[in-house]
Amino acid sequence: MEEQEAQQKDMASKAHADVHADEEDAAREGESYKLRIFRGDAEGGREVEYEIPAVEGMVVLDAILYIQAHQAGDLAVRWNCKAAHCGSCSAEINGKPKLLCKARVEEYGGQDIRVHPMRAFPVIKDLVSDVSWNYEVARSTIPFTTDEQAPFEMYEEDVERLYEPKKCIECFMCQDVCHVLRTHQKHEEFAGPRFFVRNQWLEMHPKDTERRVEYLKEGRGGIGYCNITKCCTEVCPAGIHITDNSIIPLKERVADEYYDPAKWLMRKIRGRRSPKTGQIIGRNGNRNGG
Repeated sequence: MEEQEAQQKDMASKAHADVHADEEDAAREGESYKLRIFRGDAEGGREVEYEIPAVEGMVVLDAILYIQAHQAGDLAVRWNCKAAHCGSCSAEINGKPKLLCKARVEEYGGQDIRVHPMRAFPVIKDLVSDVSWNYEVARSTIPFTTDEQAPFEMYEEDVERLYEPKKCIECFMCQDVCHVLRTHQKHEEFAGPRFFVRNQWLEMHPKDTERRVEYLKEGRGGIGYCNITKCCTEVCPAGIHITDNSIIPLKERVADEYYDPAKWLMRKIRGRRSPKTGQIIGRNGNRNGG
């Protein structure tokens, strides 16, 4: 009993220990890290260099919060869970999209660490990007629709196909690294990898009754712009195989619908089908081919 109480006291003392103790020890040993952080807003900005004491196990978010607490109280950074679950702390480290809470400082081998906001979106301030465009795209996505009442009865293999796309934490790093958005600025014509993952989940749900092929090809989806470089898959912190399991299957559905000769001929004869209702729209724009 006494031994258990002693262990509890030891745990309590560690829980309330001075969080700066390791930092002071490292500083005495002369070890430090240098970070070059973008400071500015939509009008422009520049990199500012900061030096911080080295602490074993420190992640880049720790370093930025240390700078915010001790050197630059007005440094703006977005974060929430600090456990790679919320996707809030997305930024670019040495030019590559990363979660700040998941990138260890030691990984960069003592080289200068350059931290910038995500480049595919407008800057609000410092490391905070305006990602509201993604929520506009989300509203344009044709939602889940079914004629049945939940709870659903589904085959196990159908349920398993739905697990991976639902792991998305909406960090939008796949959107940031996608060259269609990052380089060519096709925001008005292209939904981006995150929303191809979402559409894949909807299209593969066995109880969903909507059709999204036209949305993906001719609507806001713009999937034809993607040339499957797999850069989105490489940066996904949730390990989703975006290219292989989302984009390519959706491209195959588009190809089947638009480039299969038999389907092309039937569409010419009967008209195209509304992506919202599934009704036939004739060549003159009337419903049901009239």
